[in-house]
Amino acid sequence: MYLTAWKIVRCFRDIVLSARSTPASLAAHRAAGYACRPMMPTMLSLSQTADSATVSPFVAPRTSNERSPFVFVGERLWLDFVNCEHGLRRYDALRDFESMVRWLESAGVLDGERAGGIRRRAQQQPAGASVALVDGRRVRAALRALAERGPMSERVRNEGLVEINRVLGRSAGTRRVDLRPDGTFIRSFVPVGDAFAGLVIPVVESAADALILGELSRVRRCADQRCQRVFFDNTKNGRRRWCDMATCGNRAKAARHREKLKSH
Repeated sequence: MYLTAWKIVRCFRDIVLSARSTPASLAAHRAAGYACRPMMPTMLSLSQTADSATVSPFVAPRTSNERSPFVFVGERLWLDFVNCEHGLRRYDALRDFESMVRWLESAGVLDGERAGGIRRRAQQQPAGASVALVDGRRVRAALRALAERGPMSERVRNEGLVEINRVLGRSAGTRRVDLRPDGTFIRSFVPVGDAFAGLVIPVVESAADALILGELSRVRRCADQRCQRVFFDNTKNGRRRWCDMATCGNRAKAARHREKLKSH
């Protein structure tokens, strides 16, 4: 009950802070932000044209009665992609191509229709799926380095930039402005070409926005030495220590309590 109330208060505070931020805060809009999601993220979904995709409003990670092995605590899409190596019970979302597609679905990057199309294409072109999986691991390794060492190292930032531009260089397609059902407008992008090539582009765009907006200084690694997850610290005082209070935070509290009992 206390944890739920705390999350509600934190979410309301972050909404107020985001209203004061730069209007062009694309990273905040694209970010996964699963604890308190930013305002207008986007995702890739299957368009009416074969082998193409269009950008549509972001959908939060799906929930079901079945416990997902994926953990979304990074507050930004690219950071959750980095963390996907360390899911529940050390589950690696890039262990195989199917797990990768499942993670992209759970993160809201793929809708069900596009995910189904990607799975069918993987059956027809297993070699292409294997290449996409290897590339996903390469991108994740580069983004982990950027998250952990980028704030302190210009060399790491430059290497991350090279990797980001390598992936964004695949984004051939058509940019346009679409009218939404509610009468508002939204930018969209219809990529063309290799069905697998664009899978991690939304992830990389999230990292690119973090660089543009100077968010690296707020990227943290969990203070639990056994945990390798990273997260965006959106607290007002910038002193968040744990990736998740319900797990690592409570574990630290329990450890301190045990030490206190021993000292008495």
